[in-house]
Amino acid sequence: MNEAPPRFAREGTEDSKAVCVAQVFCDELAPVEEIKRQFGSEPMALVCLFSAPCADFNGLIMAAQSSFGDADIVACTTAGELGRAGYEEKQIIAVGFPARYFSAITFALEDLKALDDQNVIDSIIQKRMALAQLAPDRPHEFAFLLVDGLSLSEENLTTALASGLGPMPLFGGSAGDGIDFRQTWLACNGQIMKDAAILTMVRSLCPVRVFSHDNLAPTQARMVVTKADPERRIVQEINAEPAAAEYARLLGKDPNQLDPFIFAEHPVVVRLGESHHVRAIQRVNEHGELVFFSAINEGMVLTLAEHLDIAAHLESGLDELYRNGAPDMILGCDCVLRRIAADQRQKTREISQILADKKVIGFSTYGEQIGALHVNQTLTGVAIYPPPRDESN
Repeated sequence: MNEAPPRFAREGTEDSKAVCVAQVFCDELAPVEEIKRQFGSEPMALVCLFSAPCADFNGLIMAAQSSFGDADIVACTTAGELGRAGYEEKQIIAVGFPARYFSAITFALEDLKALDDQNVIDSIIQKRMALAQLAPDRPHEFAFLLVDGLSLSEENLTTALASGLGPMPLFGGSAGDGIDFRQTWLACNGQIMKDAAILTMVRSLCPVRVFSHDNLAPTQARMVVTKADPERRIVQEINAEPAAAEYARLLGKDPNQLDPFIFAEHPVVVRLGESHHVRAIQRVNEHGELVFFSAINEGMVLTLAEHLDIAAHLESGLDELYRNGAPDMILGCDCVLRRIAADQRQKTREISQILADKKVIGFSTYGEQIGALHVNQTLTGVAIYPPPRDESN
């Protein structure tokens, strides 16, 4: 985790919230009107919408675009929501960043496989400088990425973005479609997109802390990818054997029993530098190959990981964000596989209570981004703290 922010002068109060949160059911007749009611009259610089796939996404975006003045509006579909009660479903979660505390610039990227990395880097540098000129008195900053979770493009994208962002910390999440994996959607200022990403750069009076958290530890069980199709994130052979059958053998499972619950329970990690990062398995295809959520290459050594207590580890990790003062809220991107693993361990209620108590709001993802990395089975996010007293009036 990053270094803790300085101790703050005061805690937030209900009438001086740094960030506004609203939540409505996906079948609400006028969801944007209800979101506005819950936000109150505060003018926004940025509104983020995380929508269950069951909602009318087009209608939501059209209504939102005409309802929040000059605010930038970014949105995506989810694999579940993080709301006031923790893990939730069939919800639209809205997070509003008031203009008196925040300034933001959004940047949409389409046709991700055809991006020119240098052009992307140059554009981000220009927009980052423009934001600094727009808000020179707002010293705290972060970048928030939303990306099509079925684009297979997150690794190259995050590498390019990190180069352009420089010291601005980046986190984000890959849009979801429940557990159907058919179609994800994003929207930026009224434009609805797929095979796209949205980068939002934020400067604020409020101290912030970007973080990444997981509860996995590598074991001694290792395997080697001996045949793969990296462009499609498919592993065809492990240890020179059919991939799904060999993975199942190492687990002592029947290959025909492999499903998202098994993959969540038995993740694999790769070592990058001094750290291990999950390379999560999405599914077995019709050829007995393993389809991954993130980049995979021939010769890669995969290590089976074991779960530490997911609830205790989560609470400990979030407690660290409270060490020098309570955040006003935590905007979180939580892998759908963590939700599945929590359900498998009958920990859903306990984890939901922790997320609610720690004010984590956001969505379940098909993958997460932190800095230049695309990762899986993690919770990434930003803790946003109340502004100093003399800057909040």
